Amino acid sequence: MNGGRIIKVSGPLVVAEGMHDAKMYDVVRVGEKRLVGEIIEIRGDKASIQVYEETAGLGPGDPVYTTGEPLSVELGPGLIEAIYDGIQRPLDVIRATAGDRIERGVEAPGLDRTRKWRFEPRARVGDHVGPGDVLGVVSETPVVEHRIMVPYGVEGRVEQIEPCEATVTETIARISTAGGVREISMMSRWPVRRGRPYREKLPPVEPLITGQRIIDTLFPVAKGGTACVPGPFGSGKTIIQHQLARWADADIIVYIGCGERGNEMTEVLMDFPELTDPRTGEPLMKRTVLIANTSDMPVAAREASVYTGITIAEYFRDMGYSVALMADSTSRWAEALREISGRLEEMPGEEGYPAYLGSRVAEFYERAGRVVCLGKDGREGRLTVVGAVSPPGGDLSEPVTQATLRIVKVFWGLDDALAARRHFPAINWLRSYSLYLDRLEEYIKREIAGDWGELRREAMKILQEESELEEIVRLVGVDALSVQDRLTLETAKSLREDFLHQNAYHEVDTYTSLAKQYRMLKAILHFHHAARAALEGGAALNAILELPVRESIARMKYIPETEMQRFDNIERDIKEQVGALGATETGGEEVA
Repeated sequence: MNGGRIIKVSGPLVVAEGMHDAKMYDVVRVGEKRLVGEIIEIRGDKASIQVYEETAGLGPGDPVYTTGEPLSVELGPGLIEAIYDGIQRPLDVIRATAGDRIERGVEAPGLDRTRKWRFEPRARVGDHVGPGDVLGVVSETPVVEHRIMVPYGVEGRVEQIEPCEATVTETIARISTAGGVREISMMSRWPVRRGRPYREKLPPVEPLITGQRIIDTLFPVAKGGTACVPGPFGSGKTIIQHQLARWADADIIVYIGCGERGNEMTEVLMDFPELTDPRTGEPLMKRTVLIANTSDMPVAAREASVYTGITIAEYFRDMGYSVALMADSTSRWAEALREISGRLEEMPGEEGYPAYLGSRVAEFYERAGRVVCLGKDGREGRLTVVGAVSPPGGDLSEPVTQATLRIVKVFWGLDDALAARRHFPAINWLRSYSLYLDRLEEYIKREIAGDWGELRREAMKILQEESELEEIVRLVGVDALSVQDRLTLETAKSLREDFLHQNAYHEVDTYTSLAKQYRMLKAILHFHHAARAALEGGAALNAILELPVRESIARMKYIPETEMQRFDNIERDIKEQVGALGATETGGEEVA
Protein backbone atom coordinates (compact mmCIF):
# COMPACT_ATOMS: atom_id res chain seq x y z
CA MET A 1 0.00 0.00 0.00
CA ASN A 2 1.75 3.15 -1.26
CA GLY A 3 1.20 6.59 0.17
CA GLY A 4 2.48 10.03 1.00
CA ARG A 5 2.73 12.57 3.80
CA ILE A 6 0.35 15.26 5.02
CA ILE A 7 1.49 18.84 4.35
CA LYS A 8 -1.73 20.70 5.21
CA VAL A 9 -4.87 20.14 7.27
CA SER A 10 -7.89 22.45 6.83
CA GLY A 11 -10.92 20.99 8.59
CA PRO A 12 -12.14 18.00 6.58
CA LEU A 13 -9.66 18.82 3.77
CA VAL A 14 -6.20 17.28 3.95
CA VAL A 15 -3.44 17.90 1.39
CA ALA A 16 -0.75 15.24 1.02
CA GLU A 17 2.41 15.11 -1.10
CA GLY A 18 4.21 12.13 -2.59
CA MET A 19 0.94 10.70 -3.97
CA HIS A 20 2.52 9.56 -7.25
CA ASP A 21 0.19 6.63 -7.97
CA ALA A 22 -3.00 8.30 -6.80
CA LYS A 23 -6.10 8.63 -8.99
CA MET A 24 -9.18 10.82 -8.66
CA TYR A 25 -11.79 9.50 -6.21
CA ASP A 26 -9.46 6.81 -4.84
CA VAL A 27 -10.06 5.93 -1.20
CA VAL A 28 -7.14 6.64 1.13
CA ARG A 29 -6.41 6.06 4.81
CA VAL A 30 -5.20 9.16 6.62
CA GLY A 31 -2.95 9.28 9.70
CA GLU A 32 -2.08 6.61 12.23
CA LYS A 33 -5.76 6.10 13.01
CA ARG A 34 -6.37 5.33 9.30
CA LEU A 35 -9.25 7.75 8.85
CA VAL A 36 -11.29 7.19 5.68
CA GLY A 37 -10.80 9.79 2.94
CA GLU A 38 -11.32 10.27 -0.78
CA ILE A 39 -9.09 12.08 -3.27
CA ILE A 40 -10.99 14.98 -4.87
CA GLU A 41 -8.15 16.95 -6.51
CA ILE A 42 -4.67 16.12 -7.85
CA ARG A 43 -1.93 18.61 -8.73
CA GLY A 44 1.35 16.95 -9.60
CA ASP A 45 2.22 14.67 -6.69
CA LYS A 46 -0.04 16.60 -4.34
CA ALA A 47 -3.53 15.25 -3.62
CA SER A 48 -6.42 17.03 -1.86
CA ILE A 49 -8.33 14.55 0.26
CA GLN A 50 -11.86 14.84 1.60
CA VAL A 51 -11.77 13.09 4.99
CA TYR A 52 -15.04 11.52 6.12
CA GLU A 53 -14.14 11.61 9.82
CA GLU A 54 -13.09 14.21 12.37
CA THR A 55 -9.53 15.38 11.55
CA ALA A 56 -8.58 16.73 14.99
CA GLY A 57 -5.04 15.60 15.90
CA LEU A 58 -3.78 15.24 12.31
CA GLY A 59 -0.73 17.28 11.38
CA PRO A 60 2.01 17.70 8.76
CA GLY A 61 4.16 14.61 8.37
CA ASP A 62 1.44 12.11 9.23
CA PRO A 63 1.20 9.22 6.73
CA VAL A 64 -1.44 8.77 4.04
CA TYR A 65 -2.00 5.31 2.57
CA THR A 66 -3.59 4.75 -0.84
CA THR A 67 -5.89 1.79 -1.51
CA GLY A 68 -5.98 2.15 -5.30
CA GLU A 69 -9.76 1.67 -5.27
CA PRO A 70 -12.63 4.17 -5.59
CA LEU A 71 -15.15 4.64 -2.79
CA SER A 72 -17.41 1.60 -3.21
CA VAL A 73 -20.23 -0.17 -1.43
CA GLU A 74 -20.62 -3.87 -0.75
CA LEU A 75 -23.74 -5.30 -2.34
CA GLY A 76 -25.28 -8.63 -1.38
CA PRO A 77 -27.55 -10.36 1.18
CA GLY A 78 -27.63 -8.49 4.49
CA LEU A 79 -28.45 -5.01 3.16
CA ILE A 80 -32.13 -5.13 4.13
CA GLU A 81 -32.77 -4.08 7.75
CA ALA A 82 -29.21 -2.70 7.96
CA ILE A 83 -28.44 0.73 9.43
CA TYR A 84 -25.31 2.32 7.93
CA ASP A 85 -23.41 5.54 8.28
CA GLY A 86 -22.53 7.60 5.20
CA ILE A 87 -19.68 5.31 4.11
CA GLN A 88 -21.54 2.02 4.71
CA ARG A 89 -20.21 1.14 8.12
CA PRO A 90 -22.92 -0.83 9.99
CA LEU A 91 -23.85 1.25 13.02
CA ASP A 92 -25.29 -1.68 14.99
CA VAL A 93 -22.00 -3.58 14.66
CA ILE A 94 -19.96 -0.50 15.64
CA ARG A 95 -22.18 0.15 18.65
CA ALA A 96 -21.77 -3.43 19.85
CA THR A 97 -17.96 -3.08 19.81
CA ALA A 98 -17.28 0.62 20.39
CA GLY A 99 -20.31 2.03 22.22
CA ASP A 100 -22.73 4.81 21.32
CA ARG A 101 -20.14 7.14 19.75
CA ILE A 102 -18.33 6.17 16.56
CA GLU A 103 -14.60 6.08 17.22
CA ARG A 104 -12.36 7.59 14.57
CA GLY A 105 -10.78 5.11 12.19
CA VAL A 106 -13.11 2.28 13.16
CA GLU A 107 -13.44 -0.29 10.40
CA ALA A 108 -16.34 -2.68 9.87
CA PRO A 109 -17.37 -4.43 6.64
CA GLY A 110 -20.69 -3.40 5.13
CA LEU A 111 -21.89 -7.01 4.97
CA ASP A 112 -21.58 -9.65 7.69
CA ARG A 113 -18.82 -12.09 6.73
CA THR A 114 -19.91 -14.81 9.16
CA ARG A 115 -23.64 -15.18 8.54
CA LYS A 116 -24.60 -18.02 6.21
CA TRP A 117 -27.38 -17.63 3.65
CA ARG A 118 -29.33 -20.37 1.87
CA PHE A 119 -28.59 -20.04 -1.86
CA GLU A 120 -31.09 -21.57 -4.30
CA PRO A 121 -29.88 -21.74 -7.93
CA ARG A 122 -31.98 -20.49 -10.84
CA ALA A 123 -29.30 -21.10 -13.49
CA ARG A 124 -28.06 -24.59 -14.40
CA VAL A 125 -24.69 -26.02 -15.32
CA GLY A 126 -24.09 -25.43 -19.03
CA ASP A 127 -26.20 -22.24 -19.24
CA HIS A 128 -24.63 -19.29 -21.02
CA VAL A 129 -24.98 -16.25 -18.76
CA GLY A 130 -24.04 -12.59 -18.97
CA PRO A 131 -24.16 -9.45 -16.80
CA GLY A 132 -27.44 -9.12 -14.91
CA ASP A 133 -28.61 -12.72 -15.41
CA VAL A 134 -30.00 -14.22 -12.18
CA LEU A 135 -27.83 -17.09 -10.94
CA GLY A 136 -29.99 -17.84 -7.91
CA VAL A 137 -31.94 -16.37 -5.02
CA VAL A 138 -31.65 -15.92 -1.25
CA SER A 139 -34.63 -15.32 1.06
CA GLU A 140 -33.16 -12.28 2.76
CA THR A 141 -36.34 -11.43 4.72
CA PRO A 142 -39.88 -12.84 4.57
CA VAL A 143 -40.77 -10.17 1.99
CA VAL A 144 -37.56 -9.71 -0.04
CA GLU A 145 -36.16 -12.31 -2.40
CA HIS A 146 -32.55 -11.30 -2.96
CA ARG A 147 -31.53 -12.13 -6.52
CA ILE A 148 -27.86 -12.96 -7.00
CA MET A 149 -26.89 -11.61 -10.43
CA VAL A 150 -23.90 -12.19 -12.69
CA PRO A 151 -21.51 -9.25 -12.04
CA TYR A 152 -21.00 -6.61 -14.68
CA GLY A 153 -18.20 -7.62 -17.07
CA VAL A 154 -18.60 -11.38 -16.58
CA GLU A 155 -19.96 -13.55 -19.40
CA GLY A 156 -19.57 -17.24 -20.12
CA ARG A 157 -20.82 -20.76 -19.38
CA VAL A 158 -21.84 -21.96 -15.92
CA GLU A 159 -19.36 -24.65 -14.88
CA GLN A 160 -20.60 -25.26 -11.34
CA ILE A 161 -23.64 -24.18 -9.31
CA GLU A 162 -25.66 -25.97 -6.64
CA PRO A 163 -27.83 -25.25 -3.58
CA CYS A 164 -25.69 -24.41 -0.59
CA GLU A 165 -25.35 -22.55 2.71
CA ALA A 166 -22.67 -19.92 2.22
CA THR A 167 -21.38 -16.61 3.50
CA VAL A 168 -21.32 -13.62 1.17
CA THR A 169 -17.64 -14.19 0.34
CA GLU A 170 -17.75 -17.94 -0.36
CA THR A 171 -18.01 -19.25 -3.91
CA ILE A 172 -21.54 -20.20 -5.01
CA ALA A 173 -20.87 -20.64 -8.75
CA ARG A 174 -18.04 -20.92 -11.28
CA ILE A 175 -18.34 -19.39 -14.74
CA SER A 176 -16.00 -20.22 -17.62
CA THR A 177 -15.21 -16.95 -19.42
CA ALA A 178 -12.88 -15.99 -22.26
CA GLY A 179 -10.31 -14.97 -19.64
CA GLY A 180 -10.57 -18.15 -17.58
CA VAL A 181 -12.81 -19.52 -14.84
CA ARG A 182 -14.39 -16.86 -12.57
CA GLU A 183 -15.50 -17.76 -9.07
CA ILE A 184 -18.70 -15.94 -8.15
CA SER A 185 -19.74 -15.11 -4.59
CA MET A 186 -22.96 -13.50 -3.35
CA MET A 187 -21.18 -10.20 -2.69
CA SER A 188 -20.09 -7.63 -5.25
CA ARG A 189 -18.70 -4.10 -5.01
CA TRP A 190 -19.66 -1.01 -6.99
CA PRO A 191 -18.16 2.54 -7.06
CA VAL A 192 -20.73 4.89 -5.56
CA ARG A 193 -20.11 7.79 -7.95
CA ARG A 194 -20.85 5.70 -11.05
CA GLY A 195 -24.43 4.81 -11.95
CA ARG A 196 -25.09 1.10 -12.44
CA PRO A 197 -25.69 0.10 -16.07
CA TYR A 198 -29.02 -0.97 -17.57
CA ARG A 199 -30.27 -2.01 -20.99
CA GLU A 200 -32.77 0.76 -21.72
CA LYS A 201 -34.47 3.69 -19.97
CA LEU A 202 -38.25 3.91 -20.33
CA PRO A 203 -40.75 6.70 -19.60
CA PRO A 204 -42.56 6.20 -16.25
CA VAL A 205 -46.27 5.38 -16.69
CA GLU A 206 -47.45 4.14 -13.27
CA PRO A 207 -48.02 6.26 -10.14
CA LEU A 208 -46.18 5.66 -6.91
CA ILE A 209 -49.18 5.36 -4.60
CA THR A 210 -48.30 6.97 -1.29
CA GLY A 211 -51.65 7.03 0.54
CA GLN A 212 -51.28 10.81 0.99
CA ARG A 213 -54.34 12.41 -0.62
CA ILE A 214 -52.85 15.73 -1.73
CA ILE A 215 -49.99 13.86 -3.38
CA ASP A 216 -51.83 10.98 -5.05
CA THR A 217 -54.81 13.04 -6.23
CA LEU A 218 -53.39 16.46 -7.02
CA PHE A 219 -49.62 16.10 -7.49
CA PRO A 220 -48.70 12.44 -8.12
CA VAL A 221 -45.18 11.14 -8.66
CA ALA A 222 -44.49 8.27 -11.05
CA LYS A 223 -42.62 5.08 -10.24
CA GLY A 224 -39.19 5.89 -11.60
CA GLY A 225 -39.80 9.62 -11.23
CA THR A 226 -38.26 12.43 -9.21
CA ALA A 227 -39.79 14.80 -6.67
CA CYS A 228 -38.61 17.43 -4.22
CA VAL A 229 -40.12 18.70 -0.97
CA PRO A 230 -38.75 22.18 -0.18
CA GLY A 231 -39.94 24.07 2.86
CA PRO A 232 -38.86 26.10 5.87
CA PHE A 233 -38.08 24.70 9.31
CA GLY A 234 -41.13 23.19 11.00
CA SER A 235 -43.25 22.83 7.87
CA GLY A 236 -43.25 19.04 7.92
CA LYS A 237 -40.62 17.89 5.39
CA THR A 238 -39.41 15.04 7.55
CA ILE A 239 -42.93 13.82 8.40
CA ILE A 240 -43.77 13.69 4.68
CA GLN A 241 -40.57 11.72 4.03
CA HIS A 242 -41.46 9.34 6.87
CA GLN A 243 -44.99 8.90 5.51
CA LEU A 244 -43.70 8.13 2.03
CA ALA A 245 -41.18 5.66 3.42
CA ARG A 246 -43.92 3.96 5.45
CA TRP A 247 -46.75 3.79 2.92
CA ALA A 248 -45.42 4.17 -0.65
CA ASP A 249 -46.16 1.04 -2.70
CA ALA A 250 -42.49 0.36 -3.42
CA ASP A 251 -40.88 -3.05 -2.91
CA ILE A 252 -37.76 -1.59 -1.26
CA ILE A 253 -37.26 1.64 0.71
CA VAL A 254 -33.85 3.32 1.05
CA TYR A 255 -33.99 6.17 3.59
CA ILE A 256 -31.02 8.56 3.78
CA GLY A 257 -30.85 10.87 6.78
CA CYS A 258 -28.32 13.36 5.40
CA GLY A 259 -27.26 15.89 8.01
CA GLU A 260 -30.63 15.90 9.78
CA ARG A 261 -31.16 16.03 13.53
CA GLY A 262 -30.52 12.81 15.39
CA ASN A 263 -33.98 12.69 16.98
CA GLU A 264 -35.58 12.50 13.52
CA MET A 265 -33.49 9.47 12.59
CA THR A 266 -34.27 8.01 16.01
CA GLU A 267 -37.99 8.22 15.18
CA VAL A 268 -37.38 6.17 12.04
CA LEU A 269 -35.27 3.63 13.93
CA MET A 270 -37.89 3.26 16.66
CA ASP A 271 -41.02 3.27 14.46
CA PHE A 272 -40.12 1.14 11.47
CA PRO A 273 -39.53 -2.15 13.34
CA GLU A 274 -42.93 -1.72 15.03
CA LEU A 275 -44.98 -0.48 12.05
CA THR A 276 -46.75 -3.15 10.03
CA ASP A 277 -46.39 -3.10 6.26
CA PRO A 278 -50.00 -2.96 4.93
CA ARG A 279 -49.05 -5.07 1.91
CA THR A 280 -47.26 -7.93 3.67
CA GLY A 281 -48.19 -7.80 7.34
CA GLU A 282 -44.49 -7.83 8.27
CA PRO A 283 -42.57 -4.99 10.00
CA LEU A 284 -41.58 -2.21 7.59
CA MET A 285 -37.88 -2.76 8.36
CA LYS A 286 -38.14 -6.08 6.46
CA ARG A 287 -37.91 -4.07 3.20
CA THR A 288 -35.93 -1.03 4.35
CA VAL A 289 -32.28 0.09 4.26
CA LEU A 290 -31.38 3.06 6.50
CA ILE A 291 -28.39 5.37 6.07
CA ALA A 292 -27.98 7.62 9.09
CA ASN A 293 -25.67 10.59 8.75
CA THR A 294 -26.89 13.00 11.40
CA SER A 295 -25.98 16.64 11.92
CA ASP A 296 -23.34 15.87 14.57
CA MET A 297 -21.42 13.54 12.25
CA PRO A 298 -18.60 14.92 10.05
CA VAL A 299 -19.90 17.28 7.36
CA ALA A 300 -17.88 15.72 4.54
CA ALA A 301 -19.50 12.31 5.07
CA ARG A 302 -22.85 13.81 4.01
CA GLU A 303 -21.60 13.89 0.44
CA ALA A 304 -20.80 10.19 0.48
CA SER A 305 -24.11 9.25 2.13
CA VAL A 306 -26.35 10.20 -0.81
CA TYR A 307 -24.13 8.28 -3.25
CA THR A 308 -23.99 5.27 -0.94
CA GLY A 309 -27.78 5.27 -0.68
CA ILE A 310 -28.54 5.64 -4.38
CA THR A 311 -26.03 2.90 -5.32
CA ILE A 312 -27.75 0.48 -2.95
CA ALA A 313 -31.11 1.55 -4.41
CA GLU A 314 -29.87 0.94 -7.99
CA TYR A 315 -28.72 -2.54 -6.95
CA PHE A 316 -32.24 -3.52 -5.88
CA ARG A 317 -33.67 -1.80 -8.96
CA ASP A 318 -31.47 -4.09 -11.07
CA MET A 319 -33.18 -7.11 -9.48
CA GLY A 320 -36.45 -5.89 -11.02
CA TYR A 321 -37.86 -4.22 -7.90
CA SER A 322 -39.63 -0.89 -7.50
CA VAL A 323 -37.40 1.12 -5.15
CA ALA A 324 -38.18 4.42 -3.43
CA LEU A 325 -35.30 6.52 -2.10
CA MET A 326 -35.85 9.33 0.42
CA ALA A 327 -33.03 11.85 0.88
CA ASP A 328 -33.51 14.14 3.88
CA SER A 329 -32.12 16.62 3.10
CA THR A 330 -30.16 17.48 -0.03
CA SER A 331 -29.52 20.99 1.35
CA ARG A 332 -27.22 19.46 3.98
CA TRP A 333 -25.43 17.55 1.22
CA ALA A 334 -25.00 20.80 -0.72
CA GLU A 335 -23.56 22.41 2.43
CA ALA A 336 -20.88 19.71 2.44
CA LEU A 337 -20.08 20.56 -1.20
CA ARG A 338 -19.83 24.24 -0.26
CA GLU A 339 -17.58 23.51 2.71
CA ILE A 340 -15.10 21.45 0.68
CA SER A 341 -15.21 23.83 -2.29
CA GLY A 342 -14.36 26.75 -0.01
CA ARG A 343 -11.41 24.92 1.53
CA LEU A 344 -10.16 24.03 -1.97
CA GLU A 345 -10.26 27.80 -2.66
CA GLU A 346 -12.39 27.29 -5.76
CA MET A 347 -14.16 30.26 -7.35
CA PRO A 348 -17.55 30.31 -5.58
CA GLY A 349 -20.86 30.47 -7.37
CA GLU A 350 -24.10 31.94 -6.05
CA GLU A 351 -24.27 32.25 -2.23
CA GLY A 352 -20.88 30.53 -1.91
CA TYR A 353 -21.99 27.21 -3.38
CA PRO A 354 -19.62 25.71 -5.96
CA ALA A 355 -20.25 26.55 -9.60
CA TYR A 356 -20.85 22.85 -10.31
CA LEU A 357 -23.71 22.55 -7.79
CA GLY A 358 -26.32 22.24 -10.56
CA SER A 359 -24.48 19.44 -12.33
CA ARG A 360 -23.96 17.49 -9.09
CA VAL A 361 -27.66 17.76 -8.22
CA ALA A 362 -28.55 16.67 -11.76
CA GLU A 363 -26.18 13.68 -11.63
CA PHE A 364 -27.89 12.51 -8.44
CA TYR A 365 -31.51 12.81 -9.65
CA GLU A 366 -30.71 11.45 -13.12
CA ARG A 367 -29.98 8.09 -11.53
CA ALA A 368 -33.71 7.69 -10.93
CA GLY A 369 -35.82 6.07 -13.64
CA ARG A 370 -37.78 3.15 -15.00
CA VAL A 371 -35.35 0.85 -16.79
CA VAL A 372 -35.06 -2.48 -18.56
CA CYS A 373 -32.43 -4.22 -16.46
CA LEU A 374 -29.44 -6.16 -17.73
CA GLY A 375 -30.16 -9.86 -18.13
CA LYS A 376 -31.95 -12.12 -20.60
CA ASP A 377 -35.35 -12.02 -18.86
CA GLY A 378 -36.00 -8.35 -19.73
CA ARG A 379 -37.23 -7.49 -16.22
CA GLU A 380 -38.09 -3.90 -15.40
CA GLY A 381 -36.85 -1.99 -12.38
CA ARG A 382 -37.97 1.40 -11.06
CA LEU A 383 -36.10 3.82 -8.84
CA THR A 384 -38.08 6.81 -7.52
CA VAL A 385 -36.10 9.59 -5.80
CA VAL A 386 -37.72 12.07 -3.40
CA GLY A 387 -35.42 14.73 -1.98
CA ALA A 388 -36.23 17.15 0.83
CA VAL A 389 -34.73 20.62 0.49
CA SER A 390 -34.27 22.96 3.47
CA PRO A 391 -33.94 26.50 2.08
CA PRO A 392 -32.91 29.05 4.72
CA GLY A 393 -35.99 30.96 5.83
CA GLY A 394 -38.11 29.08 3.29
CA ASP A 395 -36.59 31.12 0.43
CA LEU A 396 -37.30 29.02 -2.66
CA SER A 397 -35.11 31.27 -4.83
CA GLU A 398 -31.91 30.04 -3.15
CA PRO A 399 -29.45 27.97 -5.29
CA VAL A 400 -30.11 24.43 -4.00
CA THR A 401 -33.88 24.68 -4.47
CA GLN A 402 -33.53 26.23 -7.91
CA ALA A 403 -30.96 23.65 -9.04
CA THR A 404 -33.31 20.90 -7.85
CA LEU A 405 -36.42 22.35 -9.52
CA ARG A 406 -34.61 22.43 -12.85
CA ILE A 407 -34.27 18.64 -12.68
CA VAL A 408 -37.22 17.12 -10.83
CA LYS A 409 -40.70 16.81 -12.30
CA VAL A 410 -42.76 17.04 -9.10
CA PHE A 411 -42.67 19.99 -6.71
CA TRP A 412 -44.43 19.70 -3.34
CA GLY A 413 -43.96 23.22 -1.98
CA LEU A 414 -44.42 23.38 1.78
CA ASP A 415 -45.98 26.50 3.27
CA ASP A 416 -45.14 27.74 6.77
CA ALA A 417 -48.48 29.60 6.90
CA LEU A 418 -50.33 26.29 6.44
CA ALA A 419 -48.10 24.65 9.03
CA ALA A 420 -48.81 27.49 11.48
CA ARG A 421 -52.55 26.77 11.02
CA ARG A 422 -51.81 23.10 11.78
CA HIS A 423 -52.80 22.08 8.26
CA PHE A 424 -50.69 19.02 7.42
CA PRO A 425 -49.37 17.96 5.01
CA ALA A 426 -48.56 21.65 4.57
CA ILE A 427 -48.21 21.33 0.78
CA ASN A 428 -49.39 24.52 -0.90
CA TRP A 429 -51.85 23.42 -3.59
CA LEU A 430 -51.53 26.70 -5.51
CA ARG A 431 -47.71 26.59 -5.78
CA SER A 432 -47.07 22.86 -6.23
CA TYR A 433 -47.12 20.95 -9.50
CA SER A 434 -46.59 17.54 -11.09
CA LEU A 435 -45.39 17.12 -14.68
CA TYR A 436 -46.48 13.46 -14.63
CA LEU A 437 -50.22 14.21 -14.52
CA ASP A 438 -51.04 13.60 -18.19
CA ARG A 439 -48.92 10.47 -18.33
CA LEU A 440 -50.47 8.94 -15.19
CA GLU A 441 -54.10 9.87 -15.86
CA GLU A 442 -54.63 6.96 -18.24
CA TYR A 443 -53.46 4.49 -15.58
CA ILE A 444 -55.77 5.94 -12.91
CA LYS A 445 -58.73 6.09 -15.29
CA ARG A 446 -58.18 2.44 -16.15
CA GLU A 447 -57.58 1.22 -12.58
CA ILE A 448 -59.89 3.46 -10.51
CA ALA A 449 -62.48 5.53 -12.39
CA GLY A 450 -62.95 7.14 -15.79
CA ASP A 451 -63.91 10.54 -14.36
CA TRP A 452 -60.90 10.84 -12.03
CA GLY A 453 -59.26 13.53 -14.17
CA GLU A 454 -62.44 15.63 -14.37
CA LEU A 455 -62.93 15.50 -10.59
CA ARG A 456 -59.31 16.49 -9.97
CA ARG A 457 -59.50 19.42 -12.38
CA GLU A 458 -62.78 20.65 -10.84
CA ALA A 459 -61.31 20.44 -7.32
CA MET A 460 -58.25 22.45 -8.38
CA LYS A 461 -60.51 25.02 -10.09
CA ILE A 462 -62.54 25.47 -6.88
CA LEU A 463 -59.37 25.89 -4.79
CA GLN A 464 -58.04 28.49 -7.22
CA GLU A 465 -61.39 30.32 -7.21
CA GLU A 466 -61.25 30.37 -3.41
CA SER A 467 -57.92 32.21 -3.55
CA GLU A 468 -59.42 34.87 -5.86
CA LEU A 469 -62.61 35.20 -3.78
CA GLU A 470 -60.62 35.61 -0.55
CA GLU A 471 -59.04 38.74 -2.03
CA ILE A 472 -62.53 40.20 -2.55
CA VAL A 473 -63.61 39.17 0.95
CA ARG A 474 -60.59 40.92 2.46
CA LEU A 475 -61.53 44.13 0.62
CA VAL A 476 -65.33 44.32 0.92
CA GLY A 477 -66.42 41.46 3.19
CA VAL A 478 -68.17 38.16 2.62
CA ASP A 479 -71.63 39.77 2.38
CA ALA A 480 -70.67 41.26 -0.98
CA LEU A 481 -70.42 37.79 -2.54
CA SER A 482 -73.24 36.00 -4.32
CA VAL A 483 -74.64 32.85 -2.72
CA GLN A 484 -72.98 30.78 -5.48
CA ASP A 485 -69.59 32.27 -4.62
CA ARG A 486 -70.18 31.67 -0.91
CA LEU A 487 -71.00 28.05 -1.72
CA THR A 488 -67.71 27.87 -3.64
CA LEU A 489 -65.89 29.08 -0.51
CA GLU A 490 -67.63 26.44 1.60
CA THR A 491 -66.77 23.68 -0.89
CA ALA A 492 -63.14 24.83 -0.98
CA LYS A 493 -63.10 24.76 2.82
CA SER A 494 -64.45 21.18 2.70
CA LEU A 495 -61.77 20.23 0.18
CA ARG A 496 -59.08 21.69 2.44
CA GLU A 497 -60.27 20.39 5.78
CA ASP A 498 -62.01 17.13 4.84
CA PHE A 499 -59.80 15.98 1.96
CA LEU A 500 -56.39 17.67 1.83
CA HIS A 501 -55.83 17.77 5.60
CA GLN A 502 -54.53 14.38 6.75
CA ASN A 503 -53.44 13.20 10.19
CA ALA A 504 -50.22 11.17 9.94
CA TYR A 505 -50.70 9.86 13.48
CA HIS A 506 -54.29 8.61 13.13
CA GLU A 507 -54.50 4.86 12.53
CA VAL A 508 -57.09 5.23 9.73
CA ASP A 509 -56.35 8.68 8.31
CA THR A 510 -52.60 8.10 7.96
CA TYR A 511 -53.12 6.14 4.73
CA THR A 512 -55.86 6.43 2.08
CA SER A 513 -56.10 4.10 -0.91
CA LEU A 514 -56.76 5.52 -4.40
CA ALA A 515 -60.25 4.01 -4.35
CA LYS A 516 -61.11 5.79 -1.09
CA GLN A 517 -59.54 9.05 -2.30
CA TYR A 518 -61.80 8.91 -5.34
CA ARG A 519 -64.94 8.29 -3.25
CA MET A 520 -64.05 11.14 -0.85
CA LEU A 521 -63.46 13.63 -3.65
CA LYS A 522 -66.58 12.49 -5.46
CA ALA A 523 -68.72 12.94 -2.31
CA ILE A 524 -67.51 16.52 -1.75
CA LEU A 525 -68.13 17.51 -5.36
CA HIS A 526 -71.46 15.65 -5.43
CA PHE A 527 -72.61 17.78 -2.50
CA HIS A 528 -71.34 20.91 -4.29
CA HIS A 529 -73.34 20.13 -7.45
CA ALA A 530 -76.50 19.21 -5.49
CA ALA A 531 -76.22 22.36 -3.35
CA ARG A 532 -75.75 24.57 -6.42
CA ALA A 533 -78.85 23.07 -8.00
CA ALA A 534 -80.79 23.65 -4.76
CA LEU A 535 -79.66 27.28 -4.66
CA GLU A 536 -80.89 27.78 -8.20
CA GLY A 537 -84.20 26.28 -7.08
CA GLY A 538 -84.54 28.89 -4.34
CA ALA A 539 -83.12 27.04 -1.32
CA ALA A 540 -81.37 29.09 1.39
CA LEU A 541 -77.59 28.68 1.65
CA ASN A 542 -77.65 28.48 5.47
CA ALA A 543 -80.20 25.66 5.33
CA ILE A 544 -77.95 23.73 2.90
CA LEU A 545 -74.87 24.20 5.08
CA GLU A 546 -76.71 22.98 8.20
CA LEU A 547 -77.71 19.62 6.69
CA PRO A 548 -76.68 16.57 8.78
CA VAL A 549 -74.85 15.02 5.82
CA ARG A 550 -72.20 17.74 6.13
CA GLU A 551 -71.05 16.07 9.35
CA SER A 552 -70.80 12.72 7.53
CA ILE A 553 -68.65 14.35 4.82
CA ALA A 554 -66.40 15.91 7.47
CA ARG A 555 -65.83 12.50 9.11
CA MET A 556 -65.50 10.34 5.99
CA LYS A 557 -61.69 10.45 6.19
CA TYR A 558 -62.01 8.15 9.22
CA ILE A 559 -63.98 5.47 7.36
CA PRO A 560 -61.86 2.28 7.36
CA GLU A 561 -60.84 0.82 4.00
CA THR A 562 -62.92 -2.27 4.84
CA GLU A 563 -66.16 -0.24 5.11
CA MET A 564 -66.25 1.47 1.71
CA GLN A 565 -70.01 0.82 1.41
CA ARG A 566 -70.53 3.73 3.82
CA PHE A 567 -69.73 6.10 0.95
CA ASP A 568 -72.87 4.83 -0.81
CA ASN A 569 -74.84 5.91 2.26
CA ILE A 570 -73.25 9.38 2.19
CA GLU A 571 -74.08 9.86 -1.49
CA ARG A 572 -77.66 8.67 -0.85
CA ASP A 573 -77.98 11.09 2.09
CA ILE A 574 -76.71 13.97 -0.06
CA LYS A 575 -79.34 13.27 -2.69
CA GLU A 576 -82.17 12.83 -0.18
CA GLN A 577 -81.37 15.71 2.19
CA VAL A 578 -80.49 18.34 -0.43
CA GLY A 579 -83.32 17.14 -2.63
CA ALA A 580 -85.83 17.38 0.24
CA LEU A 581 -84.61 20.87 1.05
CA GLY A 582 -85.05 21.92 -2.55
CA ALA A 583 -88.55 20.44 -2.64
CA THR A 584 -89.51 22.36 0.54
CA GLU A 585 -88.18 25.67 -0.72
CA THR A 586 -89.96 25.31 -4.10
CA GLY A 587 -93.27 24.31 -2.63
CA GLY A 588 -93.00 20.57 -3.19
CA GLU A 589 -91.28 20.47 -6.57
CA GLU A 590 -88.13 18.42 -5.98
CA VAL A 591 -84.86 19.72 -7.35
CA ALA A 592 -82.90 16.99 -9.15
